[in-house]
Amino acid sequence: MREVDIDLSGMRPQRLTEELARQASLLITMGCGDECPYVPGLQRDDWPLHDPKGLSIEEVRQIRDDIGQRVSILVETRGWHRNAAD
Repeated sequence: MREVDIDLSGMRPQRLTEELARQASLLITMGCGDECPYVPGLQRDDWPLHDPKGLSIEEVRQIRDDIGQRVSILVETRGWHRNAAD
């Protein structure tokens, strides 16, 4: 992620808890299909992505870039983008 100027050094994965889910408006899961968690009342979309574990760095970069494109599209279509003045 440092290659694209995103610092994740202070971040840690989190389990999806009911409390965390209540704070969300949308749940994006990545490649779990029917095995994805169900949270009542929460809109969910599953992005069919490969698990990067054990893949080459080039394959991981492709997954990273795919996620980046999907996030950009999501932000734009939902109107979540910020104005330059914000």
